Amino acid sequence: MPLNGEYLPSTAEWARTQAEKFEATEGAEANELRGRPIIVLTTVGAKTGALRKTALMRVEHDGRYVVVASKGGAPHEPKWAGNIRRHPHVELQDGAVKRDYDARELDVDGDEYATWWKRANETWPSYDDYQTKTDRRIALFLLEPREA
Repeated sequence: MPLNGEYLPSTAEWARTQAEKFEATEGAEANELRGRPIIVLTTVGAKTGALRKTALMRVEHDGRYVVVASKGGAPHEPKWAGNIRRHPHVELQDGAVKRDYDARELDVDGDEYATWWKRANETWPSYDDYQTKTDRRIALFLLEPREA
């Protein structure tokens, strides 16, 4: 079942514009960041309950995705990570395809984390650099298709 509710756009104009243009064109436009493909993740706000949309790097393998809570190596993780922890039902749009997913945080010391971290760095090599900039372990959330 698709997420529904009030949409609360990002306060960052560039982020809001990219997500909205990506959705409006079914991923035909605003579909890259520095030449790398993106997806748009929709979460339910942990505090507001409103729908939030975020453009993130596309890390996909066998129909599953990982979203990387790097925030460029900032000391604090992005707010969408807290949204996922509170409401693990998310929507992901990859090009023209929008689906519901169940998200779960990967154990930073586990093999699954290591496998997906490697895949993420193959997609966006800056993730290793981001990890060196922060004391926190960057969280990874695995998104698996939600059963109807």
